[in-house]
Amino acid sequence: MRVAVNGVRLYVDIEGAGLVADGPRMREKPTLILVHGGPGADHSLFKPAFSQLSDICQIVYYDHRGCGRSEDGPRESWTLAQWGDDLKGLCDALGIEKPIVYGVSFGGFVAQAYATRHPGHAGKLILVTTAARVDFPTIYAAFERIGDERAGEVARAYWSAPSPKTRAPYLDLCLPLYNARPQIGPDDWKQRVIMRNDTGVYFNGPSNEQGRMDFREALSRVDCPVLIMAGEDDPIMPIAFSETIAASLPRALVRFERFPRCGHAIIPDDPEAAFAAIRDFILA
Repeated sequence: MRVAVNGVRLYVDIEGAGLVADGPRMREKPTLILVHGGPGADHSLFKPAFSQLSDICQIVYYDHRGCGRSEDGPRESWTLAQWGDDLKGLCDALGIEKPIVYGVSFGGFVAQAYATRHPGHAGKLILVTTAARVDFPTIYAAFERIGDERAGEVARAYWSAPSPKTRAPYLDLCLPLYNARPQIGPDDWKQRVIMRNDTGVYFNGPSNEQGRMDFREALSRVDCPVLIMAGEDDPIMPIAFSETIAASLPRALVRFERFPRCGHAIIPDDPEAAFAAIRDFILA
C-alpha cells in the first residue's frame, strides 16, 4: 500500500498483527520499523529474513522517498532531515507510538536524523553498520585492506566523486566485499531490489550531504535504549564508526554488539547471532 506522508506517497508493507489474542485479553505487540540502506535501494533487502521476528513484533517495511516504489518528491527534499521527518510522519499516519526503529547503513543515518529531530518518540533504536559521521579516508583504507589496492582505488574514485561512471565499477568490484563470508544459496536479492543509482549519486560523497552530516553532538540527547551492531570486517562502515556512535550516546542506554568475521552484511554473514541479538533487545 502507499501512505501519504509529507507530500509524497511512501510504499509501505506490514507483516503480522499488532494485537493478538492472549486468553481473555488482547495483547499489543511492539512495532518494529525497518529502515533500509542505500540510498537508492528498497525494503526488499529485509525479506524474507526478518519475517522470523513477526512472532514478537509487528513489522513495518517501507521505501524512502526517492527509493524503491515510493514517490520521489522534489530532488532537493532528498535530505536526512526530510527522510527523518518522513519516518516520524509515517508513524503519525499509521498511529504508531514508541516504535522500535531498525536502521542499517544509510538507514542508520535516517534513524539518527529521526531520533535527534524527534526526541522522545522512539521506544528503542537499533543502529546497524552505520555512522554518525563518515571519514572517507578510513573507508578507502578499509577497502584496500579487506580487498586489494584496486578495490581501494575504485572505492576512492566513487566516494570522492560519485557519478554513474564511477558507481558502476564500484558496484562490480567493491559491493561483493560487503560480505565477509562466502554466501550460501542464490543471490536473487540482486534481481529483486529496485536500485535507484541516481539517489545514491545525489547523496553520497564528501561534497554532498553524506560528507556534511554529523550526529555526534546531537546523539548525546537520545533518551531511549540503543542497540549498536557492527561487523569487524566491514569496509564501507568500518567498526570505528560504530564505536564513535557508542561514545556519543548516553553510556547507560547503549548495548554494543560486535560481530567477528562479519562485514557490512551482518545478517547474511551471521544470521543466527544477529537475530539472537535483535530478538533479545526487543524482548528486554
